[in-house]
Amino acid sequence: MLLVVEDDTAMRSLICDEFWDLGLRIVEAGDGDEALQRIAEQPPDLILTDLRMPAGGLDYVIRLRTVAPQCPIILMTAFGGPKVRAEALEAGVTAYLSKPVRMSELKAAVKDALDHKTGAHG
Repeated sequence: MLLVVEDDTAMRSLICDEFWDLGLRIVEAGDGDEALQRIAEQPPDLILTDLRMPAGGLDYVIRLRTVAPQCPIILMTAFGGPKVRAEALEAGVTAYLSKPVRMSELKAAVKDALDHKTGAHG
């Protein structure tokens, strides 16, 4: 399962549309609280999340890492810099992408994270 967490509905829809062909079930969440609720219902294979949104931020990333310790987390943000990136990576994100995110870059990060999770080498 791919959990897509993004408070911008249009952006979330666009991301979901791009990943239907992966063969993963896609679950959406509009904020950090909803994301944590979805994880409690079923642990995802990958979390793709925005940083700056309701119930978001680095505390949220740390909570994600606590409730889904083995799950790759790809973080996207338009409000980051070197300090935020370092803090996010220290908090346990697998990949950090600055918005606007190129879809090709996002797909490559997702594929890489899923390959590492399953132990595939391609």
